[in-house]
Amino acid sequence: MSKVADSRNTHWVNRTPSFLRPYLQLSRLDRPVGYWLLALPGWVGLMVPSWLCRPGWQVWSPLYWGGLILIGAVAMRGAGCTYNDIVDRDLDAQVERTQSRPLPSGQVTVRRAWLWLVAQLAIGFVVWLALPWGAKLVAFASIPLVAAYPFMKRITWWPQVWLGLTFNCAVLVAYAIKTGGLDATIGLVYAGMAMWTVGYDTIYALQDLEDDAMAGIRSTARRFGSRVRSGVALSYGLCVAAITAGLSISQMPLAALAVIPFAIHLFWQVMKLRSDDRRGALRLFKSNGWAALILAATLALVQTAVTQA
Repeated sequence: MSKVADSRNTHWVNRTPSFLRPYLQLSRLDRPVGYWLLALPGWVGLMVPSWLCRPGWQVWSPLYWGGLILIGAVAMRGAGCTYNDIVDRDLDAQVERTQSRPLPSGQVTVRRAWLWLVAQLAIGFVVWLALPWGAKLVAFASIPLVAAYPFMKRITWWPQVWLGLTFNCAVLVAYAIKTGGLDATIGLVYAGMAMWTVGYDTIYALQDLEDDAMAGIRSTARRFGSRVRSGVALSYGLCVAAITAGLSISQMPLAALAVIPFAIHLFWQVMKLRSDDRRGALRLFKSNGWAALILAATLALVQTAVTQA
């Protein structure tokens, strides 16, 4: 078996040589929305307004650091997925959507998966070395969150909360790159982005409700049950409230206006959500890449307008 169940036949990964393909699938390179959902919060962090930027910060600096964040996101998301698959290989074998992944299907041995993990971590380490010291410390502090995440679905009904705290560390890292430190503004934005992740990953988990129940895998989708739309709406509502509050106390309070298009997109997702529509759930989940890009772009526009006024 050379293709995993939730990967498109037309994706370039599924046309690579057979000896390489399972490793690229371990890294989920055939599902790019994952690394965009890791990188785009970093772009949001770069766009959160602040007059107190590090010495040497220039107009073009977000382009350089945004590119570096994307490279780091691809490497670290791949490493995280590889690690997750190593830990979850027995559970993945019990879930229809994941039993064709390289480890449970036997395409890759556990030893070779560990070696592939180390190779990706090496790329992430090179990116980490390029960061300013304040951002280095923030990135280093996220390691325990990453390491513990695969076990959360075994011990709590709220693994999506842990994922939100983990996946959005790039917001903090990016802001520390820009300003040299952290403050209440970015703390609230980080909390809001974490709740955004709770919402979209609850939608994603709707694909596996029956199999997760049989395998004993816990999730907010199962916890919310018949009230899953209300649960997603609450998560998104808290997300918008926290980000708006953070930007309102920033050095450019008008930046809070940038949340409006993002909030409209999240509202659209809630209106479209159907708990019994697996394909629809996957489409809504993937649309969150656009949601984050909208937030980053509108933040950039508002910040440019304010600084030129």
